Amino acid sequence: MSGRLAVVLGDQLDPESPALEGLDAGRDTVLMMEVREESTHVPSHRQRTVLFLSAMRHFARDLESRGLRVRYVGLGDPGNTHTIDGEVRRAAASLGPREIVLVRPGEHRLCAAAESWRGLGAAVRLLDDASFLTTPEQFAARSSRGGRMEHFYRRQRAALNILMDGAGGPVGGEWNFDKENRASFGRRGPSPAPPRPPTFEPDEITRAVMGDVERLLPGLPGRMERFGWPVTRGQSLECLAHFVEHRLAGFGRHEDAMWAGEPFLYHSALSIPLGLKLLKPGECVDAALRAYEQGKAPLQSVEGFVRQIIGWREFVRGVYWREGPGYAERNHLGQRGALPAFYWSGDTDMACLRACLGEVMESAYGHHIQRLMVVGNFALIAGVHPRAISDWFLGMYADAVEWVTLPNTLGMSQHADGGVMGSKPYAAGGAYIKRMSNYCDGCRYRPDRRSGEGACPFSNFYWDFIIRHEKTFERNPRMALPVRQARAMAKEERVRITATAAERRRSFGIGEITSGGAGRPS
Repeated sequence: MSGRLAVVLGDQLDPESPALEGLDAGRDTVLMMEVREESTHVPSHRQRTVLFLSAMRHFARDLESRGLRVRYVGLGDPGNTHTIDGEVRRAAASLGPREIVLVRPGEHRLCAAAESWRGLGAAVRLLDDASFLTTPEQFAARSSRGGRMEHFYRRQRAALNILMDGAGGPVGGEWNFDKENRASFGRRGPSPAPPRPPTFEPDEITRAVMGDVERLLPGLPGRMERFGWPVTRGQSLECLAHFVEHRLAGFGRHEDAMWAGEPFLYHSALSIPLGLKLLKPGECVDAALRAYEQGKAPLQSVEGFVRQIIGWREFVRGVYWREGPGYAERNHLGQRGALPAFYWSGDTDMACLRACLGEVMESAYGHHIQRLMVVGNFALIAGVHPRAISDWFLGMYADAVEWVTLPNTLGMSQHADGGVMGSKPYAAGGAYIKRMSNYCDGCRYRPDRRSGEGACPFSNFYWDFIIRHEKTFERNPRMALPVRQARAMAKEERVRITATAAERRRSFGIGEITSGGAGRPS
């Protein structure tokens, strides 16, 4: 019997991973696996797949340079079972380890598989993920079921002593500068537009991955010709430094703004290397705090960025584990519509969705307000099944892994958890998109119309959504105003809205949208 089998998954590429601690190069083996199941259990964007596989191959090379023994299963290797469970079992049968050790996976599906390895004749040790600032026990202490992220965030700030004034209060006298972070660009747009994040020419390893994906996974969605994401720790650190130097200062004020042809604006895109564990949250926070202390970035921008890292990132992970595997099946509003086919192509005459989905097809990326208030908002108000859009988010964004996608999409965006992630649904009509972007310029639809031929589908679906769910929302203080407005409409207008919405759903291929109960789309 050999020593340890250290399993390293594709989103666990931390060179200081606890799974690698104390490995004996002569007796222990690191197992890394490229398996088809991880790109097909939900259809994975070509660039998302290339990102994971290229980062894994670079990481394996670095481990070997440290003298560690790596059993690396490539996508085209003979005997590859193409499941993580199958490859661990095959390695255990071949190597006969006394212990299988791995960092706890970021999704329930793989945790269940890891628990089943206890029957392979080796001890199984699951380690806490050191790439988070909060343990599950600390999350439980700083949050409560039904508690909001804002309350958790304030406890986080105090516990971690981040942006605190030394007397128990926040620097600047405010915990949250969100009200100052909602400025649009106006008619001139971002002038000048901030520099985009660095891109990296594919090296020999990445080019080989791209060839394997094209040859062995030919049916995946999206395009990969312009792939340039960071796939090493060094490249990831370069991205962090570039963001702090060039975009952090403007991040806060324009955090919610959108502009056609500008997929990044002031956003960091650091969720990608953070998700792979090529960056650590603490070093991202420290870099932003240094910029503030040196007068290079205002408090509102630094606080907004810090909130994303120590607040939202930690909160959604805590919710995912607290709510358990059944969370994925929740459907509080009973919506059952099909996801329109244009989500896989970007081919739609709605200018905002064409822009946002086109950027996803091109780069597997969209910043958070595009995801929440355009791509997710449309699915919500149109009546799409929450699991259908959540699975799409999981597969189509390069930074998507289940622990972050389910709470953010199924919970926050689709309100399918009934209020665990947010006290109100993030629903809005075309007027919001017009105010925060230039997408409406030249679009054939009019955001000021909510019914009839030229009505903006967002405006039409928004009011149809309120009408359909007004009984549910009438008890929600944050939804009381739109419910009153819907009920004050003339009966004829309500009928026109619902008739237009029904016709639009037919034309978009959404079909029937309600069932009276929860369930996963067939």
